[in-house]
Amino acid sequence: MEKDYQAQQDKRPPQHQARQPGRETAMTPQPVIIRDDYRGSGKLDGKAALVTGGDSGIGRSVAVHFAREGADVAIVYLEESKDAEETKRMVEGEGRRCLLIEGDVRDAAFCRQAVERTVRELGRLDVLVNNAGEQFPKPSIEDIPFEQMEDTFRTNFFAYFAFAQAAVKHLPEGGAIINTTSITAFRGSDHLLDYSATKGAIASFTRSLSQSLAAKGIRVNAVAPGPIWTPLIAATFPAERVEEFGANTPMGRAGQPAELGPAYVYLASADSSYMTGQTLHLNGGQWLGS
Repeated sequence: MEKDYQAQQDKRPPQHQARQPGRETAMTPQPVIIRDDYRGSGKLDGKAALVTGGDSGIGRSVAVHFAREGADVAIVYLEESKDAEETKRMVEGEGRRCLLIEGDVRDAAFCRQAVERTVRELGRLDVLVNNAGEQFPKPSIEDIPFEQMEDTFRTNFFAYFAFAQAAVKHLPEGGAIINTTSITAFRGSDHLLDYSATKGAIASFTRSLSQSLAAKGIRVNAVAPGPIWTPLIAATFPAERVEEFGANTPMGRAGQPAELGPAYVYLASADSSYMTGQTLHLNGGQWLGS
């Protein structure tokens, strides 16, 4: 499989999408969502999960892996209906239900409504995956409008808080919250100052919320991806940079969503019953130290 992933890197042409968060249908080559040989073993049988940003990329991979492990899934997406319908097709192809919820996570009322709708239509909520995000590279702090900083925090962090706040009353003992942070929270990024700040907030939020909810038996953990081939990348960077994206990692390539999905399964399932407040780093071997 490693050779296949490297081949994806080697044949990626320059490309750029004009709008975030991007559309998976427009990507070349298409991201790998789940390995053909990934075998579910019922780790999430009878459970229901809500995945934000679940229409494509990492979120789609999480939704499909959860479905293969036996969970029904609700996915929240902004406006990428074609991508969302494809995710639904993949989840239903695993024999599970998939609820599509379109809306803007920057609206706290929508976040609460999405949680309530998930519980109402799927009958329960066992796992919340906060994953939706945006990023807007700028060369200097002087180039970042304050409005951009506010907007990035609304999408990348305030929404995580709103979804978690609404979900807590529904999550049972043994339930889980999984937050998507980033390598930039630990290593920094000179051209993604506001994005990195939100991801640092998510890392701290994860540790603090885990302590707050431990007595309820609800675990809170995070995943910190490095460079992963998702629509957000094609919609963020100029075409020539997209072509080389991920090549500077020790593994020499970007990761695929399929390489992250199993980590979310682990954190959602009883396999990680003694893990809370922690972050899994999947970044192609990049060093996080000073």
